[in-house]
Amino acid sequence: MEGPAVLIEQIEVENSSPSGGVISIWTLNRPDKLNALNSESHLLIKENCKLAEENPNIRCIIIKGSKPTETSQNKKQKPVSFAAGADISEFSEKKSSDVRPFFEDNAWEAVWNLSKPTIAMIDGFALGGGLELALSCDIRIASTRSTFGQPEINLGLIPGGGGSQRLCRLIGYGKAMEIILSGRMISANESFEMGIINKLVEPEKLEPTSIGLAKEISSKSPYTIKVAKKAVRFALEMPFSKGIESERNAFISLFDTKDKEIGIKSYFERTNPEWIGE
Repeated sequence: MEGPAVLIEQIEVENSSPSGGVISIWTLNRPDKLNALNSESHLLIKENCKLAEENPNIRCIIIKGSKPTETSQNKKQKPVSFAAGADISEFSEKKSSDVRPFFEDNAWEAVWNLSKPTIAMIDGFALGGGLELALSCDIRIASTRSTFGQPEINLGLIPGGGGSQRLCRLIGYGKAMEIILSGRMISANESFEMGIINKLVEPEKLEPTSIGLAKEISSKSPYTIKVAKKAVRFALEMPFSKGIESERNAFISLFDTKDKEIGIKSYFERTNPEWIGE
């Protein structure tokens, strides 16, 4: 038995302020299925998004795939995978009325709507729904052996977890069209050049790089981090002039917070700020 489809681990952030800060690591745990997302995966991700929002100690979330299980000598070793798409076996013989409830309340939007910062730690395949999960995260860090794609067109489908929308906003209309209409796999280098991923590292550096960035983010004021994430989202959801106005209002509002005073004081005293999250 593999256990639950998503495993949760907390890593303590040393000297966090407020105290008790942790990085929450969510591991997609279906190694024999290349961590393909199924109904259980979606349910557990949605549940943990709710728990993360309610837990003030969680400062940053990392999502990754489990490593392939060891095989005997006479069996071929499965490749590494972040998430190789959706579990296609759950699509067979389904009609629109069958799948609508699932897709209208899914894990991709739950991750996208988190107020906490999220990092996709990608090693291996990130295809279809797997790539869409990575795109739902704020930041993507990938190993050089990773492969990306939206192959739904090969099944007579299109991306259904926000892939067409988030890819277009991330890398532009033409590149998004090329990926979605061709259904082809994209190498890690090409994905980095397109801007799908933020950082490209060797496999052995993937975990320390991802955790290092999560710790850096977690050292900031948790309240200000939420405001900053919301402000950047304005660029995707509002006309430019409205986005500028919303950013300005968010910036001005921070002048009434205690953390702003703590940050300014620490700057002049050349000390590490002791945030209180207010």
